[in-house]
Amino acid sequence: MSGPIIGAQLYTCHDYTQTAADLAETFKKVAAIGYTTVQLSGIGPDLDPNDVAKMLADNNLTCNATHMGWDEFLNDLDTVIEKNRLWGNPHPAIGGLDHRKYGTLDGIKQFGEEVAGVVEKLAPEGMDFSYHNHHVEFFKLPDGRTWLEALYDEISPDVLKAEIDTYWIQAGGGSPAAWLRKCAGRIPIVHFKDMVFRDNEVVFAEIGEGNLDWPAIIQACDDGGCEYAFIEQDDCYDRTPFECLETSYRNLEAMGLG
Repeated sequence: MSGPIIGAQLYTCHDYTQTAADLAETFKKVAAIGYTTVQLSGIGPDLDPNDVAKMLADNNLTCNATHMGWDEFLNDLDTVIEKNRLWGNPHPAIGGLDHRKYGTLDGIKQFGEEVAGVVEKLAPEGMDFSYHNHHVEFFKLPDGRTWLEALYDEISPDVLKAEIDTYWIQAGGGSPAAWLRKCAGRIPIVHFKDMVFRDNEVVFAEIGEGNLDWPAIIQACDDGGCEYAFIEQDDCYDRTPFECLETSYRNLEAMGLG
């Protein structure tokens, strides 16, 4: 089992990425753990993209995914392209959509038309476009499909890629491995995120410390052609994000990834 290349989703460290000094230190700590690639998300809005590119290079890190807002893609696509070009990123993505606007079949069709125009400009840059799910996309449409099913049924894989988030698929009532197989061939990037029941509530956990079926998930990623798996932990509770990222990385190393 070869599996995808493991990276760090920097939203995990968003409290430590708002200033240039903090971001440089975060890159240094992430690289020291063993990560070679990151997903830029949740970094300070006033950071100079050129400075970010230099900090990546200084720490021998690559950027192979980003999250930006859908409004940025619609209204300021040239800036989005320039940032991703500077960072050498082939896989820009959005973290979700406003379901008050897009939460119907007609809304999905509208999004499909809009994203086709975006992808037309991304493609010559060597970039694709992915949608990242949470659990809210599992509500049912009148035709019986979940919104997430309809999204990937109605929009061509040539236009829209799937950034499957393992935790949120599970939270929505789905099987992460089954969804990875359903979307095989259109998943350049995936979010690895674990889940555990602790103190009478479902919480985030380091990879391998929770209850998700990682051998099945990794095999589905491998079979489906997933390139990068970015480790993310939305809440680290009483640990630092760097401790959590290291635990997840070491556990994945023990599973044969790295």
